[in-house]
Amino acid sequence: MKRILALCLVATLGFESLLFAQSPFTSPDSLLVIQEGIASFYGTRFHNRKTANGEVYDMWEFTAAHKHLPFGTLVKVTNQQNGLEAIVRINDRLPKSSKRVIDLSKGVAKHLEMVNDGVVPVKLSLLSEQAVEWVREQYKKVPKDIRLRNFHQEIAFTRDDEELLKIENKAY
Repeated sequence: MKRILALCLVATLGFESLLFAQSPFTSPDSLLVIQEGIASFYGTRFHNRKTANGEVYDMWEFTAAHKHLPFGTLVKVTNQQNGLEAIVRINDRLPKSSKRVIDLSKGVAKHLEMVNDGVVPVKLSLLSEQAVEWVREQYKKVPKDIRLRNFHQEIAFTRDDEELLKIENKAY
């Protein structure tokens, strides 16, 4: 009985660690973080009005306003007070003078449990390396307040055929 209990315990703990492991085919989340700062939300006052990209604002959709991320960019917003996350689409603009990094729709604010607080510290991440590359291509010069990392470093090397032949001959 003790063996079965021990086996169950090991199996359970082993599977639990697999659930939280980072996939070898994706980037660690920290590499996709592009900005950290304060977020707020907007709702009723702007509901059914046009946004900066021309669409009608719906306060229950998962959308957001950002100073300069391209319209249509999907961003993962993490509430740093409670760890809740939401994926939003950029469809509006913040004023250039804003001290906030993002304004979220009321639907997102409710999901992130920030309605009562009004403003919370957040972390903004893109969803993949390809998204980082796409966003970088949209700018002539990347704004200083966002961080778009290079994922693939170029490696230069030279090939010495004579040295390779010596190594090959020693192997046989």
